[in-house]
Order: sequence, then C-alpha cells, then structure tokens
Amino acid sequence: MSSSPTGQQPVVEAKDLVAGYLPGVNILNGCSLTAYPGEMIGIIGPNGAGKSTLLKAMFGLVKIHSGEVRLGERDITNMKANQLVQMGVGFVPQNNNVFPSLTIEENLRMGLFLRPKKLKERLAATWDLFPNLHERKDRSAGALSGGERQSLAMARALMMEPSVLLLDEPSAGLSPVRQDETFIRTRRINKTGVCVVMVEQNARRCLQVCDRGYVLDQGRDAYTGTGRELANDPKVIELYLGTLAKEVGAE
Repeated sequence: MSSSPTGQQPVVEAKDLVAGYLPGVNILNGCSLTAYPGEMIGIIGPNGAGKSTLLKAMFGLVKIHSGEVRLGERDITNMKANQLVQMGVGFVPQNNNVFPSLTIEENLRMGLFLRPKKLKERLAATWDLFPNLHERKDRSAGALSGGERQSLAMARALMMEPSVLLLDEPSAGLSPVRQDETFIRTRRINKTGVCVVMVEQNARRCLQVCDRGYVLDQGRDAYTGTGRELANDPKVIELYLGTLAKEVGAE
C-alpha cells in the first residue's frame, strides 16, 4: 500500500484494476486511484473512459477480474455493496438515487436501517448540513427538483457516517446555478472529514474544487496531479479539456 508524503495511509486505494460488465470485455484496463484522509478527488475524462465503472467496481457493483481495492488496511475487492456500506463506504449513483414515494425523512431513515439506534443523532447532524431538507422533511422525494434529489441522495449516503463517499456525476442534468450549489455542498461535506471521490463531466468546475484529479482514458490513468496542475497541463488541455481548462487557468 502506498503512503502520502506525510506518511498517511490511504483511506481507499484501487490498484491496477481490470474490470468489466461482461466476461472477456473489460472497461478498466489497469486503472489505479489513491485517496488520502481529508482529500477530495476528481475523476474526469472523455465519455466511455471508464469513470463511472471505476466507482462501481470500487463499490462492488462491477466484477473486478484482477487488481485490488483496499479500504484502509482491509482488502475489499469484489465485496458486496451492503457490506461496504457497513464498513464505511458511501455511494451516490447518478440516477435513481432516492425513493420517490417516500418523504425526505423516510429516505434518510432508510439510509440508517443498519443502525437504527443512532437515528436521532444522525438526523440532527444531517439537518445541520442540509437545512433545506429539514425545512421540507415531510415532502415526498418524488416532488423534489433535480438538485434537491441530489442533496437527499448525498444526505442519505452520509447517514452511515462513511469514511469515503463515492459520487457518480453529482452535477449531471442540473442548471449552472444548481451545479455550483452541488459542488459547494460536496466541498462542505469533505470539510467535515469525509474523503470524497467524485466522477464529473463538468471538468472545469471539478478541477477548481478538487485537491487532486485523475484523467481516465480507455480504462487507464492518463494523467494525475492537483486540480490546477491538470487544468494547466498543455497535453491535458489539448486532448481532454479544450477551452474548459483554459478558463480554469485564467482564473
């Protein structure tokens, strides 16, 4: 297992992953990622690069054929998602991430069904972080806007106090204003001590807020570095980011 320059051990580490949805058809071809305590990691790259597949493989939703995923000192390769939630891994998918027929509070209760004795404590902490949800706790999740649903999905994943939160394109389909709110909220979650690994299509904004980034291409790590390093790397700009990255560098 690798360690950071300060000697910290990773919160989560994926090493040389080869994985895919069908036997013999791999989406990931030797992909690696390391996230240290307190970090916010962004994963960007072209469509079909394997970004979402990487998160799903780390969360036990895609079969890993070789390589390994570790949570701290523990090997969690190909463990089931419900086991990973208990161990401290949260995951928010891009779509179908709330129970539309349930209220906001009922959705949050579902997020803590494994630890019902901590419900009062965790609800209080969640309302502090998401006051807009508290104000509408009795409203049906199906009546929420896209941005509100995304907030609820994040809140539910946080009910189990994960050490790492995996977010699959949290700003997808949102207006620019709601996208900004989502990135600010994600950073706020990160500041509470939760390590965040986020896949994003909005490369410019992602590189602005993340501590480090990974550029995936054809299931492999093409480039890695700090957000600003990637935003100003001529090869990354030319091959993957175009004018979006130039906007970052100009700010």
